[in-house]
Amino acid sequence: MKSGNKRIIFLRSPRGLPVPEDFGIDETAIPQPNAGQFLSRTVYLSLDPYYRNVMKNSQIYADRLSPGDAMVGETVAEIVSSKHLDFKAGDVVAVRNGWQQYGLSDGQGVRKIDPSVAPIATALGVLGMPGLTGYTGTVHLAQPLPGQTFVVSACTGPVGSTAGQVARHMGARVVGIAGSKEKCTFAVSELGFDACVDYRAGDLRGALKAACPNGIDAYFDNVGGSTLEAVTLNLAMGARIVLCGMIEAYSMDAPPPGPWLGPIVGARATMKGLVVYDHMNRMQEMTRVIGQWIKEDRFRWREDVTDGLEHAPEAFCRLMQGQNFGKALVKVGLAPSH
Repeated sequence: MKSGNKRIIFLRSPRGLPVPEDFGIDETAIPQPNAGQFLSRTVYLSLDPYYRNVMKNSQIYADRLSPGDAMVGETVAEIVSSKHLDFKAGDVVAVRNGWQQYGLSDGQGVRKIDPSVAPIATALGVLGMPGLTGYTGTVHLAQPLPGQTFVVSACTGPVGSTAGQVARHMGARVVGIAGSKEKCTFAVSELGFDACVDYRAGDLRGALKAACPNGIDAYFDNVGGSTLEAVTLNLAMGARIVLCGMIEAYSMDAPPPGPWLGPIVGARATMKGLVVYDHMNRMQEMTRVIGQWIKEDRFRWREDVTDGLEHAPEAFCRLMQGQNFGKALVKVGLAPSH
């Protein structure tokens, strides 16, 4: 075990898009577990857009940060020392260690990971919170029917790729929205989507009209802003919209002007807000279903892995600029040998 615990710390709330200077780095002593706790070493750190809201202490999240605190975040880790009856050294777990090499936990909210189901990093992506978000938002909120058109933005990320593939397995026609020709090609050739629209190519409204000639029956929104507005102008009668993420607004100091909602009324559409914490009871359901698809080679995903904890700030800034391709992860330590 190393002699120190390297951490990435929060220094200041970003103004606009985050920059590496909003973070710092330090090293502390490796903590030791007390009764009812375990110590784990981080293998993978998840990078997620909602951290930007945590950095401005949004009331939506329970996490609070003060300058000098270690950044919060989900991790996959290997337990190295345990004084907890339910966890032992060698166990691989999904645990909120944050942006640091080692962390203590009392076991609350911790999931054990079975490395035989899928690569352990998937516990932070398609078999973790992002996957649960995409799965439950599609199955239980959007509810696409066979033959209906299902559209999802940020479609190559872990939430969007899960939502789209779930909708495809439910029999829907799936159209993705992504930010490059390469991502759109991946969505069609690897994820099995019927079509994909590059929002950076211009005239998103027209491109969606061409890709969805009968209108959009269900839309899974991960970005908000102008993309949401373009979708609302292409809705089918009785459409459903699931509002999940609004990454376009996360780095704005004031809320952006919202889309005109007249088309929502005209289409008799339904909009529902999705917060994954309301659906944690469906984690086992999601893991069972998608885990089986993975075993059957009927489910694809992509990861964007940065090597080294010290590079986490730069990787997070790239994520917030839409420069990642797939689930953004930082490899912090060596993978377990088993």
